[in-house]
Amino acid sequence: MPSAVSSSRGPSAVLRLGRFAVMGAVTVLILVAGVWASWGTAQYVMLTKGRERGAVAVESCGGRVCAGPYSPVSPGSQPRAEVVLEDNAAVAQGRTYAVVMKPGGIEAVRSGPAGVLYAWVPLGGALMLASVVVAGGLLRTRAAWAMGLSGVALVTVAFLVV
Repeated sequence: MPSAVSSSRGPSAVLRLGRFAVMGAVTVLILVAGVWASWGTAQYVMLTKGRERGAVAVESCGGRVCAGPYSPVSPGSQPRAEVVLEDNAAVAQGRTYAVVMKPGGIEAVRSGPAGVLYAWVPLGGALMLASVVVAGGLLRTRAAWAMGLSGVALVTVAFLVV
């Protein structure tokens, strides 16, 4: 006849395994969402071969975008009277920025180190959020610290460079 101690280990082990599986899935989901959100912009900034590159002199900002004329740098790129950049803390009226054009439109994305770092900021936030799940749900404090500090470092460096 099994004792009370040995029979209680079964459900406890199943609950631990279930918690590990669910928290692991939540962590992966958060990180995939961070990469997905970052890749929407990062692909243009990091994979510039064959894309139109140039500079935008920001003349006006309003709403959520800033606009200005586009001067091409890459071969085959055409000048444009007006392209738009996302209006954020990194874009100021009266300044000129190196950009990469998104295909088939008038939307530009900042390029260079500032553009790359800014594009990966959503991943930095996801790393910080996932670190809480890893620490609390998976009880992996070292991994959580590494993830959290990586996220903080990415966001901080992006803020300083941009």
